[in-house]
Amino acid sequence: MIRLTRFGRDVILKVFILVFLLTLSALFVNSSVYVFAAVSISALLWIFTLYFFRDPERKLPDGYKLNQLLSPGDGKVVVIENITNTEKNIFEKGEELIQISIFLSPLNVHVNRIPLTGEVKYLNYIKGDYIVAFDHKSSERNERSEIGIEDNMNGNKVLFKQIAGFVARRIVYDIKNGDRVTAGDRFGMIKFGSRIDILISKSSNVLVKIDQKVTGGETIIAEF
Repeated sequence: MIRLTRFGRDVILKVFILVFLLTLSALFVNSSVYVFAAVSISALLWIFTLYFFRDPERKLPDGYKLNQLLSPGDGKVVVIENITNTEKNIFEKGEELIQISIFLSPLNVHVNRIPLTGEVKYLNYIKGDYIVAFDHKSSERNERSEIGIEDNMNGNKVLFKQIAGFVARRIVYDIKNGDRVTAGDRFGMIKFGSRIDILISKSSNVLVKIDQKVTGGETIIAEF
């Protein structure tokens, strides 16, 4: 049986009501064309909704080590580049970093997972625009959350961003500053198409390539 994420309950309920009313209306309209259209649209909408909000079980990869960084989401790697941090967050302003960006299509699993075991040291929500997630400017202009985690034992840090896209209009997360989090655990989702940016220190070893498909909570994308 398909597992559905708790982060999508509100949308699933709304779609169920819409599908129910649309199907019910077909009983009162004397038109075979309308009945066919109403039932077809209802079925496709319901199937897509259940598929989009699926939440499969994931397990840590064999041999996983605490100095390794997991992908926070499913999708395709679209950016790997060196950048200079322009703001003070979990990293210092002006610090040289590596940015890895993952694009999530509407067909990907959209439940996001913690990439590193540690403590949430930085959390910021920014209300912004909704330009297409493939555009590099979306990292700085779109609605997004910014979450910084530090491994207090080894000092490793990661800053990752849930970025809304042209279709995605809601970012959800249930963690807060000071929370202890564990790599691989669910923490939120971006609804309907999106992007995740991951920022790590320049000394890190990146283990993925451009256009590589990654799986949230299972693919190791870098080592500290």
